[in-house]
Amino acid sequence: MSDARLDALPTEAPAMPESRFLGLRVTPIMRRRLVNFARNRRGFWSLWIFLILFFLSLFAELIANDKPPLIRYDGEFYVPVFVDYPETAFGGEFLTEADYRDPFVIELINKKGWMVWPPVRFSFDSINYDLKVPAPAPPSAQNWLGTDDQGRDVVARMIYGFRISVLFGLALTIISAAVGVSVGAFQGFYGGLTDLLGQRFIEIWAGMPMLYLLIIMASVITPNFWWLLSLMLLFSWMGFVGVVRAEFLKARNLDFVRAAKALGVSDIKIIYKHVLPNAMVATVTFMPFILAGSITTLTALDFLGFGLPVGSASLGELLNQGKANLHAPWLGFTAFAVVAIMLSLLVFIGEAVRDAFDPRKTLR
Repeated sequence: MSDARLDALPTEAPAMPESRFLGLRVTPIMRRRLVNFARNRRGFWSLWIFLILFFLSLFAELIANDKPPLIRYDGEFYVPVFVDYPETAFGGEFLTEADYRDPFVIELINKKGWMVWPPVRFSFDSINYDLKVPAPAPPSAQNWLGTDDQGRDVVARMIYGFRISVLFGLALTIISAAVGVSVGAFQGFYGGLTDLLGQRFIEIWAGMPMLYLLIIMASVITPNFWWLLSLMLLFSWMGFVGVVRAEFLKARNLDFVRAAKALGVSDIKIIYKHVLPNAMVATVTFMPFILAGSITTLTALDFLGFGLPVGSASLGELLNQGKANLHAPWLGFTAFAVVAIMLSLLVFIGEAVRDAFDPRKTLR
């Protein structure tokens, strides 16, 4: 072969085309998982619908509120949603916070400016005193889904209740996953007496009646968001231990783990950098179902009266009102529809994630 032809031969192997998703480099395995997830159309669209609903609920104060998000009065701008203004700021007589639904205050503001109202002019705790019929009032142009037995708007309580349920479920799932994965990782990696004592403790702890403890504690302490989160966290982390422990028991004797130990790599680094990524597949697959279970538990506690404080926006409390007011079917139907749609979306997402991480699923 001539020297010119030898010089024309490539000296390096051609580089594989780089895949990117949202600006991030994607490995071939992750690309396969993303494609498998998108192939499950039901789970793919359920994820987008859930994200849109959750994103909108984060701005609930701008969607459903008894205060206007923006006021322009006498050449200045005011944001009553975030700042409390006295009535005197708008030419009134009282130093207390202005009631923006009061016709007198509305007239004062309209004389020298204007107000921008949200689509729903009620907050989750606002009472409609202008009802034509006794509460619970049926759906109307003012209250799109009616009111509850205290005259509060159902749409506003639904939006705020959806937000607090999802935030509670996400917080409980993330913290439970962190605790459960760590416990399962240490049990499976060290094995022996550590694993034996850990399993016996989990068996005893899992036998504790969580509902009875909640009922007992509710009679002593007024429950709130963080109190419920802390108490439920004491039991919810155990659901992640089994799958992570099994993965670590399988991987602890593999060649790459023994090689890392022989090179003097610390146990913590081996656990979290080398073995944990393999165990996270089962954990991520399990998380949407844990999220759905956390939301269901909070709804059940609110339904029984042992959940969030009285007056809080709660889907379980709305279900309880539907049970207590059978002559107002819009209460039960609304709460049931919100809970059913929310849990269905999470289950569909979980199924799609499970298919995406299934190694038997291959690309066409």
